[in-house]
Amino acid sequence: MKEKKIKEKLVLKKGISRALNKILISIIIFLIGMIGVKKNPNLKKNMEKEIYEKNISFIKVKNIYKKYFGDIFVIEKEKKVEPVFDEKINYYDSKKYEDGVLLKVSKNTTIKALESGIIVFIGQKEKYGNTIILEQVNGIDTFYSNITNTNKKIYDYIEKGEIIGEAKDDKIILAFQKDGKFLDYQKYI
Repeated sequence: MKEKKIKEKLVLKKGISRALNKILISIIIFLIGMIGVKKNPNLKKNMEKEIYEKNISFIKVKNIYKKYFGDIFVIEKEKKVEPVFDEKINYYDSKKYEDGVLLKVSKNTTIKALESGIIVFIGQKEKYGNTIILEQVNGIDTFYSNITNTNKKIYDYIEKGEIIGEAKDDKIILAFQKDGKFLDYQKYI
């Protein structure tokens, strides 16, 4: 019994040590980057252009971090989470709307994420109303519009099939964008 507790403590200490090492390495890389920006005006201009004029792909950053440093937290492989809902949005009519599609749904239909990703925007979009933009793991930004009753916050990670909110009335608007270009919605719904 004591051996098991000792092993658990050692595993915990090792996990904490790894996490701290990864955090420290990330901070060092960040500081080196900031020193480079301070010393080189061209690097500063390029960084400003990339950050202020383009979308930051959080999924790409996450994948690069995972490739070189691994996951920051050790996740037990035995605990696999299965979605409770199916991922499809049930609708009975669809028509093109602006850059996406307007789906007719039942009132207060629960809207679920079509793919896992990070919420990068929550707010009002002209022509769309209440909108949540999810940057999916496949690099596609999905606009979920005419949504209400959400408890999500910006930069929340959403699993495929997780509830995002409810349809405000009997319609929702979806749009799909990659690299600044809107995609044909028929491939995704």
